[in-house]
Amino acid sequence: MTQRRLPALLTAAGGIALLAGCAGGPAVTPGAGGPAGTGDIGDIGVAIAAPGEVTGQGTVIQVGDAAPQLCLGPVAESYPPQCSGPEITGWDWDAVEGDESSGEVTWGAYALTGGWDGTTFSVTSSIMLALYDPMPFIDPLLDPGNAGDTAQAELERIQTGLHESAPFEVLSSWIENGYVFASVIYDDGSLQAWADEKYLPDTVAIRPALRDVE
Repeated sequence: MTQRRLPALLTAAGGIALLAGCAGGPAVTPGAGGPAGTGDIGDIGVAIAAPGEVTGQGTVIQVGDAAPQLCLGPVAESYPPQCSGPEITGWDWDAVEGDESSGEVTWGAYALTGGWDGTTFSVTSSIMLALYDPMPFIDPLLDPGNAGDTAQAELERIQTGLHESAPFEVLSSWIENGYVFASVIYDDGSLQAWADEKYLPDTVAIRPALRDVE
């Protein structure tokens, strides 16, 4: 598996390391795309709102009196950790367990459920990530019998292009089983359609960090 790596964030101890913002996911890299979200292919730049509730896993972090954020991408292994993501509303540290504080920073790892309006996550329920038991998801594109046939060099070119010029935020990307996988905040199908049109189908697989609640 090939992963695209960007310069890591420094830890407080002077070392260098990154943690994935979502437990159980592949090692990830910061995105370098454009504004978060998009509309259809002809309306790039319009944030995509979820029609119903979504669920996501990540680090909730708050610095001082700033709004708390949900980190869906990498988290620096410093103390306190460093990361960023969309703002969340409806969050109450007194109502959750598993949080830590250092100086003005409070953080913890959680699985959240709520609404997504394209820019802000509105929390309706949460659980410590250590206690969360998600439904298993087996990605059909990881089946060896369903491997892609795009050359490795072309996949690497596409991967670089996604981070440099995609008109939406790419949280991370990796190459596996003949495909480029790209993690984004949310997709209603518009981002996958854009990728299929630009790079041909069965080449780039868009994988949202926030998934619709079934």
